[in-house]
Amino acid sequence: MRARLLLVPALLAVLILAACGGTDHGGAHDEAMGAGSMMDGGSMVDGGAMMDADVMFAQLMIPHHEQAVVMSDLALDPARGASPAVVALAERIRGAQAPEIEQMRAWLDGEGAGMGGDHSGHGGMEGMLSDEQLDALAAAEGADFDRLFLEGMIAHHAGAVAMAEDVKADGDDPELAALADEIIATQEQEIAEMRALLDG
Repeated sequence: MRARLLLVPALLAVLILAACGGTDHGGAHDEAMGAGSMMDGGSMVDGGAMMDADVMFAQLMIPHHEQAVVMSDLALDPARGASPAVVALAERIRGAQAPEIEQMRAWLDGEGAGMGGDHSGHGGMEGMLSDEQLDALAAAEGADFDRLFLEGMIAHHAGAVAMAEDVKADGDDPELAALADEIIATQEQEIAEMRALLDG
């Protein structure tokens, strides 16, 4: 009887130690998740996973580029009556940005990231035209179309340049850094060209 009584505290001690060990592991896991949630340049996505600056750049720049392609398609539609200079510019913009969209999609697939959440609200994308601005552009013709296209695309390009500069500062993927350099160089040149067309 005395031996059985002595076993009870011993068993309790083992159970308490096991419980404490489980609690310590849980605490370490929680601490690691908390530390991850405060990484520089990151933001939280579904399930508490970290979305870094590179992934965010690609996920947001794809719909940003897609809108520039839509605007360019409008300029390339003969019904809009755009000037030859605007048509030529739209051809170059579409020719540059459509392949970049595919490059970023392939990069996201390679990272196992995909497009993530719904970005249809244009949140976090600088320079995006509103639905009302796109409707006005689609309804315009001739000189009015040229003006709206150039004004809208200047703002759109400026937003893309800002996003590219952000990923160069906060990201660490060399492929996206090279793409950001290309976006900055090309679109800053086109901004200058479009401003000259407006002034002219």
